Amino acid sequence: MLSRLLKEHQAKQNERKEQQERRRREAISAATCLTEALVDHLNVGVAQAYVNQRKLDHEVKTLQVQASQFSKQTAQWISMVEGFNQALKEIGDVENWARSIEMDMRTISTALEYVHKGQSAVS
Repeated sequence: MLSRLLKEHQAKQNERKEQQERRRREAISAATCLTEALVDHLNVGVAQAYVNQRKLDHEVKTLQVQASQFSKQTAQWISMVEGFNQALKEIGDVENWARSIEMDMRTISTALEYVHKGQSAVS
């Protein structure tokens, strides 16, 4: 009877150990699944951040190229406007020169008319 009780006790202990081992494996499996799910969730966020960063880098490069092109175009426009201003100044200089010549010619013409009238009156 004592040996039977001992065998039953050992059988129950073995059964409890097996049940405890099975629960331990289930707990480890559940913890592993949870960890993988959390890591996957975090990886989705990290992957999205990486994709966004790559898009931003591309946009920055595009913006730099466009800014450089705009700067070159602006420099060309400034050069053209300066050339136009210089041409306007030259036109103004020519106009002033022409007025000066015209006034000198009128003065000479008036003087010649005066001399011609003076000679006609004397003769």
